[in-house]
Amino acid sequence: MFQYKQLSRVEVERFETPYNENFLEIHLVDRSVDPTAGDGGSAWQPVHCVMPARYCQFAERIRNLTVYEDDVWIVTFPKAGTTWAQEMLWLIDHNLDYKTATAVDLQQRSIFLEVFGFVTNIDLPDSITLVEEMPRPRHIKTHLPLALLPRELWTINPKIVYVARNPKDVTTSFMHHYRHLHGFKGLKQDFLDGILQDRIIYCPQVKHATEFWRVANHRRHVLFLHFEDMKRNLSAVLRQVCAFMGKTYSKKQLAHLEEHLSFEKMKNNKSANNQALVIQFSAAIGKNSNQFTFMRKGQIGAYRNELPEDFSTKFDELISVQLSDTDFRYRE
Repeated sequence: MFQYKQLSRVEVERFETPYNENFLEIHLVDRSVDPTAGDGGSAWQPVHCVMPARYCQFAERIRNLTVYEDDVWIVTFPKAGTTWAQEMLWLIDHNLDYKTATAVDLQQRSIFLEVFGFVTNIDLPDSITLVEEMPRPRHIKTHLPLALLPRELWTINPKIVYVARNPKDVTTSFMHHYRHLHGFKGLKQDFLDGILQDRIIYCPQVKHATEFWRVANHRRHVLFLHFEDMKRNLSAVLRQVCAFMGKTYSKKQLAHLEEHLSFEKMKNNKSANNQALVIQFSAAIGKNSNQFTFMRKGQIGAYRNELPEDFSTKFDELISVQLSDTDFRYRE
């Protein structure tokens, strides 16, 4: 079902972390289920994904995962607004049950499917089993690209929400996340080189979004959102998501939800800000968890203050090339 291309140690060792080792490319071979079927475009050529070697033990298990029609899947590239979308979708789907949302951590309400499959050197429960056993309707978070996701997503047709974010802001946020949460010890330039070479975990980044954009244009069970739209006009996005989920709420209820989902409220919400995850991972590598907050800034355009100009220029060129065969465009 998959082919694995081992990458040169010289090529990838400077991108590795204590939790993510021995990077390789994973290529889908089995195309018996084509998520792009019916869109009138060219034949689907699945995009590979860079993952640590440990993931090979779990790739087919995830690809063959049983999917249910009432599932809700939140798919993003890392640091594209995942946690924000998880909390939004869980509340909308559960009749704005703030009591449970406060009492039960988001990591339990919306499980990170593949985390057990790529993180080494830390004691984690089998997240795939947790997904298999969680009560329905299941809310499932993943950063996996189209080719690595369960095949039944395209035959059972559960609700899938994809969130895209400007890749330069993603890169800025991911850079901090990678250093403080994954324990990356390399230079800033090492990480940025890895982004340009599509050698960081979950890359290629741009193709991650364009593949889902293609699918969302002709499959009604897929909703494509932009982080920037959520920042600039969350009320409109909430109405869009409610319509997609088949839910109706009053203006007063939606105003309350919008306030609950504001960045400052989310950042200080212990049941949804993933700070418990930071504490767990920091302790495993002997770092002070107070040095990093999972929800850091949540801004649009913050990359301008952090990314070197020469990197931005090169990255713009890469993005332009990878968008050349699609009508998808990132928000600025």
